[in-house]
Order: sequence, then structure tokens, then C-alpha cells
Amino acid sequence: MMRHWTINGRFLAQPATGVQRYAREIILALDRLIVGQAPMTRDLAVELLVPPGTPDTLDLAAIRVRTVGSFGGHAWEQAVLPAYFRGGLLSLCNTGPLTVRRQILCIHDVNTRVCPESYSLPFRLLYRTLVPALGRTALKIATVSQYSAGELTRYGVCPAAKIEVVSNGHEHALGWKPCHSQQTLAVAGPRTIVVFGSSIPHKNVGLIVGMHERLASAGLQVVVVGAPPSRAFSNSGTRASPNVIWLGRRTDAELAALLRDSLCLAFPSLVEGFGLPPLEAMALGCPVVMSDRASLPEIGGDAVLYASPCDANAWFECFMRLLRQPGLRADLIARGRERTARYQWAASAQRYLDLMASVDEISETARIATAA
Repeated sequence: MMRHWTINGRFLAQPATGVQRYAREIILALDRLIVGQAPMTRDLAVELLVPPGTPDTLDLAAIRVRTVGSFGGHAWEQAVLPAYFRGGLLSLCNTGPLTVRRQILCIHDVNTRVCPESYSLPFRLLYRTLVPALGRTALKIATVSQYSAGELTRYGVCPAAKIEVVSNGHEHALGWKPCHSQQTLAVAGPRTIVVFGSSIPHKNVGLIVGMHERLASAGLQVVVVGAPPSRAFSNSGTRASPNVIWLGRRTDAELAALLRDSLCLAFPSLVEGFGLPPLEAMALGCPVVMSDRASLPEIGGDAVLYASPCDANAWFECFMRLLRQPGLRADLIARGRERTARYQWAASAQRYLDLMASVDEISETARIATAA
């Protein structure tokens, strides 16, 4: 008897962040598992429903993509998606329809509670209302780290018994073919610290760019990738500093080359549900210095250097250790590559297949027989 599952594709119409990357890679891995007839894929039909106008950016072989409805956004998710989904529903990006109980929902974090200053008031109000309601109605809640699982329980989103940890993976970064552009080649080097730029307060980028004078005295420069300089840095003097370079958005190939050929990635976040960029950097052979808060020690283990996101001196000391100890850099690269092996999209996709089978009430005995 055929089992049917639907994937909530609203995320494909959203700007790409780590949450959307997670959904994309899980779906691609699910598709590969279905094609390869992995355990729990026998007699399983999966369909991805998307709002109108969604770009077709996923190369899928087994999962059918279908456009439904005549509008998008939260209204599509709440009003249209429930009318078209079949069987069970998999929602991978924090939200889903409240009326669908037979749903596995991935809630990545509770950052609107932990760092409310990073979000607009309407966004905070929406998430503080919608997410706990979904935590009550969805049959299964997934999240990306043990830290996030604890936060979901602490803030009353759902009980611990309902939560499954299904982490991010690293394999996508291995597909990035390092290729410098003229801009990245000009700034890469053994004295370059790479930072992912964002003016969102909890990303704490100002800690690193605010050290520009001290870093310049040590012959170090900061290259900020991503968002351009904003008002958040307008009074810090960094926009005119010769050792802070704002590269803006770059391709994956450029980013891979820049990380590979620089001193390290600095990741000073105050809070993260997972923290995908450090994992990507480790996969690419780039040492990482990152915050000792939230999920980050759980993800980095002994493969990175840690510093308090409130202590600029600690960050400077980590950078100087990397600069003065070539053996330390080589050791961190080796440890980082070993660490990334723990986080694989294929394993996470298989975990979702197991959760889907659980919702379908396939017995443990049947699951073992299928796997055999």
C-alpha cells in the first residue's frame, strides 16, 4: 500500500539563509535516498508543493514538484497548502499550517525569544504566537541541535518527548569548487580573517570589525562577506579603515577559495540554533574561531578555537595563536575535516524517513525488515 507525504515548499520563495539551505539539502538528500531505494522508501510517494512564481531550483528525480494556489506567503501556507497536501506533511523551515496535525515540523531555534532585538516587532509577535501553537498541534517536532531542543522545552514550545534532533550536514560545501575572482584573490592570504557580514545584533559582527585598529597593528585584515556595510557600522570608523574590506555577496566558488586561502573564519554569534558557516568552513579546510555560546561548542567540539562573544581580547589572542603557530592551524584543519563527518545530509534525510514511518505507524519490526 502506497504511503503519501507532502513537503511544504514555501521556503523556495524566500531569501536564502541557513534555514532555507537546510530545507534544500534535506530534500535533495531525500530524493537521492528514494532513487537509491534506501530503507523506508519502499511504497513511498513524495510531492513538493510550492506557491505560484516559485523558481524551479531543485534538481529532483523522484520527488514531484507541483505549484498550487494563486498567492503566496503565510496565507498560502495556512489556507492553500492544507487543501492540497496528501498523507503527511513535512515542514522544514520553522512554520507550517496550524490545521494539519499529521505534520513533522522542524523548528530551528527560538531566537525571537532569546534575542528579540534582532527582529521586528511584527515578526516577533507572529513567531511568539504561531510557533508554540504549531508545537502543540504537529505530531513531531524536529530541531537541529541538542541546544535548540533544550530551548524549545525551556520556552514551552513543546515537551522534550516530542522533539527529535536532525542536524545540518556538510556535503554541499564539498561540491563548491574553489575559484577566486579578482576581488577575492586580492584579499585572501595568511593574514586575512573572514567574517560573514550581518547587522543583525545577535550575529555580533561588530565585535570583530570593531577590533580593526588592533588587528591592523598585528598586520591582520578583516574581510566581510555577505551584506554590505550598514548603519550598524557607520559610526565605528570601519567603513574607511584600510584593513576592513567589504566584499558583499559572493558565489559559493569564491567563498570556498577565500576560506581555503585565509587565516581563519571568525564566527562571534551570541546565539545560534546550529551555526552552519563554521561547519562549511571546516569542510573546506579553513580553521574556525567561534563563540563559546549556545549550540556552537556542541557543533565544533575540539576542532575549533573558542572565545567569549563579549571579550575582544580573547578573540585577538586566538588570532595571534593561529598566526604564530602554523602547526596549530594544520591541526585544526585536520580536526575540522574529521568533525564534519558527524554531520551528513544523507543521515539526516534518513532520520526524516524514519520519522515519517513512525507517523505512518509502521512498526519497529517492519522498519528493521525493510532496512534488511
